[in-house]
Amino acid sequence: MLDEAKEFWSYALATAPSGQAITVGQIISVLALLIAGYFVGRFVGYILGRRLAHTKLRADVIHTLKRIVFFSILLLVVLTALSLLGIPLTAFAFATGAIAIGVGFGAQNIINNFFSGWILMAERPIRIGDFIEFDAWQGTVERVGNRSTRIRRTDGVHLLVPNSQLLERTVVNWTLVDQEIRTTVRVGVEYGSPVREVSKLFLQAVTEQDQVKNDPLPNIVFEDFGDNSLIFDAYFWCDVTGERLLREIRSDIRYRICELFAEHGIVVAFPQRDVHLDLKEPLQVRITSAEEGSIQETGKPQ
Repeated sequence: MLDEAKEFWSYALATAPSGQAITVGQIISVLALLIAGYFVGRFVGYILGRRLAHTKLRADVIHTLKRIVFFSILLLVVLTALSLLGIPLTAFAFATGAIAIGVGFGAQNIINNFFSGWILMAERPIRIGDFIEFDAWQGTVERVGNRSTRIRRTDGVHLLVPNSQLLERTVVNWTLVDQEIRTTVRVGVEYGSPVREVSKLFLQAVTEQDQVKNDPLPNIVFEDFGDNSLIFDAYFWCDVTGERLLREIRSDIRYRICELFAEHGIVVAFPQRDVHLDLKEPLQVRITSAEEGSIQETGKPQ
């Protein structure tokens, strides 16, 4: 039985260009080496990621280092496997050219997205943890993969965007350089309101919020005389990482505006309309009382 196993293990399947026989045992050893190399690369990347997570490096830098280590280990394993089989790299020269032609026609999108992913990690216009706008969507970048980038939208849904599209199309990155965002809150008060007092109270409502930055200072602008109100705008800066926090800040300011205006008797304006009826004859108005069942008529033509 042992002799049969040895014979099977040493059975020659082919001959390498160097003249070395390729046996069943070598094929099994190479397959085991490739599988082991894959899992070792993943494990080393996992350990490296955990160690670097306690440093000041950003998540996108850690992810890039993990991928470089993984592919480096995988390349070494492949080269070792070829040496075990006695196959020199020059033997793949013709095959590589043929494969390149086939890839150029049939898999150009895959290759394009693959290299686009490495460009994204090298130039870092989009990093893991950035809040971005892409087309009509907003979300946080969670992962830059070999083919696509995973984005978690503000509603919790995940988007898988091909890497090449993130390079070729316009992407708004809220947190590329810093987290400073300028926003505005608008309020309209009724005509006749004390405009200086309105501006003072409006500024107080803005500056009382902890998330509003003092440098640069918030600015209150008397924007316009509207159809139904006097319009005021507040411009201020905040440190935010997404649209949700920005909306919460604006909401808190509006709550405070309502409280301050109510304390000082300032009315927030609402739309008003005057309706004029041009009639040749008096308008007949009929008032019906449901409880009494009676009908009164006014303005009846004489």
